[in-house]
Order: sequence, then C-alpha cells, then structure tokens
Amino acid sequence: MLKAENLGHHYRGGPWLFRGVELEARPGEVLTVLGPNARGKTTLLTCLAGVRTPVEGAVHSDGPIGYVPQSHAANHQFTVHDMVLMGRARTMRVFASPSAADSEAAWEALERVGIAHLGGATYAELSGGQRQLTLIARALVATPSTLILDEPTSALDLRNQRRVLTIIRTLAAEGLAIIMTTHDPAHAFLTSRTTLVMDADGLSIGETARQLTEARLSTLYRTPIRVRDVPVDRGSQCVVVPDFSANDDAAPSASTPPSQRKDHDG
Repeated sequence: MLKAENLGHHYRGGPWLFRGVELEARPGEVLTVLGPNARGKTTLLTCLAGVRTPVEGAVHSDGPIGYVPQSHAANHQFTVHDMVLMGRARTMRVFASPSAADSEAAWEALERVGIAHLGGATYAELSGGQRQLTLIARALVATPSTLILDEPTSALDLRNQRRVLTIIRTLAAEGLAIIMTTHDPAHAFLTSRTTLVMDADGLSIGETARQLTEARLSTLYRTPIRVRDVPVDRGSQCVVVPDFSANDDAAPSASTPPSQRKDHDG
C-alpha cells in the first residue's frame, strides 16, 4: 500500500500546484487521477513515486514503487530485453553486472505483458504501444508493490489502449496497488472504483461514479460532456462523449464559484 499524508508541492516562486493531499493506493485497486493540462498531475505522480521531493508532506509505502513515465526517448539501440533489465538496477550492488537471475526476471516481466517475442528487437524500432508495454515491464521487473503510470495510453491507438488497460486491470487483480493518470474519463470508469480529480479549486477524491458526473466533467474540461452506459459483449461499458460542436460558452467556466456549480456530489 502507498499512502500520502499532507502532500504539497510548488516550484520556486510559483503557486502551490497541490496542497494537503491525503490518499491511499491499496493492493488490488486502481486509483485514477484526472485533470486538465498543466494542473500538476505529473508533478503529483513524481512526488508519489519518489522521483521528486515534495515541498511538504510525506509518502509512505510498504514496498518498492514502480514508475512508468509519460514519454521516453527512443533514440538509442538497446534491445527490448536490455531496456527491461535496466529496471533491476535498484536490486543490484553498485558496479555489479546483471546475473542470470536478473536476465530471467526481465524475460518473465516481458512475458507478463505479452511481448517476450520482442525481447531481441531494438527498442527504437518498436511501435508506441510496444514501447509502453516495454516500460511497464521495466517497472515490473523490480517487483514493486505499487505501480504508478503517467498517461499510459497517451498517443496509443484504440487496440493498444485496450491492451494496456487490460494489463493494468490484470496487474491490479494480481495484487498490485496502481495509480495512473489519464485524459479519458472512460478509462477511470473501466478500471477504478476511486478517482482523484484535480481542478481549479483543488483536489477531491471519491467514488468514480460520484466524482465523474456529466456536470463535473463538463466543468472540469469546459466542454459539454455526456456519460452513457452502452451494451458490449460482456455486459455494459460506460462511455464519455464530449460535444466538440459546442461553442466555448456552452460549458460552465472552471472559474465559476463552487457554490454556483451544479456538480456537487450527493
């Protein structure tokens, strides 16, 4: 489990991006983080992952934390297996070379995300979806108890989005605590019982269905949005449909005082 207590961060001379954050990521669950661009989602995730030191507050974890960044340079000639093997660095002694067990762990991580057949390929030659799966495998090879992913489906086509989301759900079912950001609220409905929303008024966390109402989403993204259940092969699935034909004035302003909004949970 990962727990954040009174977490806050700002950059030197700038306003607080977030403050007083209290959250828990529990084994077997996915916590999704949503919010407009430049709201501080990546900064929050890097603080949770230990990549960045918050200005105030603390993060506690009962085990290693795996972090999958939003993007990664692909201008080198490492093989996919070598890319994943780099994730074992934290378990190795300084200046030590990877062992046979480390190599086998890398292959097992690739198998876990379904791309072991690409282990000998060059990372730079992979598609966007394959690179994303490689980075997930690299995080998994360090056997984390919590996995943090920054927009894991960004720039992926629908098929690869489905693959990544399926793997995320599978990893949660296997007992990992998972935190991810996304710009697609439908992903939160699919994967998460709990969602954290970052908006102009701060942060709020709660049950996904209560957090992501049509009114709340329309205000959050300043675009009219409809939320509907549609039938699929295995029951129904929640879809989120923005009205891209609407004028800018058609959606409530994010600066509207909370007392005047119609998106209160309840």
